[in-house]
Amino acid sequence: MSLSFFDQFMSPYLLGIPLILISLLFPALLLPSPHNRWITNRISTLQSWFIYTITKQLMTPLNKKGHKWALILSSLMIFLLSINLLGLLPYTFTPTTQLSMNLALAFPLWLATLLTGLRNQPSASLGHLLPEGTPTPLIPALIMIETTSLLIRPLALGVRLTANLTAGHLLIQLISTATAVLFSIMPAISILTACVLLLLTILEVAVAMIQAYVFVLLLSLYLQENI
Repeated sequence: MSLSFFDQFMSPYLLGIPLILISLLFPALLLPSPHNRWITNRISTLQSWFIYTITKQLMTPLNKKGHKWALILSSLMIFLLSINLLGLLPYTFTPTTQLSMNLALAFPLWLATLLTGLRNQPSASLGHLLPEGTPTPLIPALIMIETTSLLIRPLALGVRLTANLTAGHLLIQLISTATAVLFSIMPAISILTACVLLLLTILEVAVAMIQAYVFVLLLSLYLQENI
């Protein structure tokens, strides 16, 4: 029984084809492509306002050089947000519960911010490894510590997103299983458990949105350090 709880995190296959590829492309279908004969409606206006708000929030701490990343960060934010929320629907698969995928998103973008800093301002980027005023005996140890903390940033990004979503999905499945089992034995307890499940689902919707925002926000902060 304990193994079946983790089956939801396995990538489904159909005729030997991994369906995770389809689930990654599905969020793009929710955003209509603009057209010169496109009549603006409430949905498109809401989407435009939402994208504008996200972009403004992410680009506010950055200078004009960092605004070149607006399209990448905003697209990543909407992509993660769509996948996280769609993964809460019944009988769906959440690709962001896979550590390999999250690391595949985090590592290239983190490396891009690092290379941007090394190319544009190498002295300032390397200066983050040694704070000003450090005592001489502590310089080698502090450089090793700061280098380690710099290199584990993409790992921390991927693990944070994976752990939060995985824990939430496991809690939802555990409580929903308990609700179904207790319904025929103790209906009152089952109803109480169903109320807890509803509150947990609302919490997981908030977690899905917050984790997508935190992932992109941390990338923007890493970019801010290097520009």
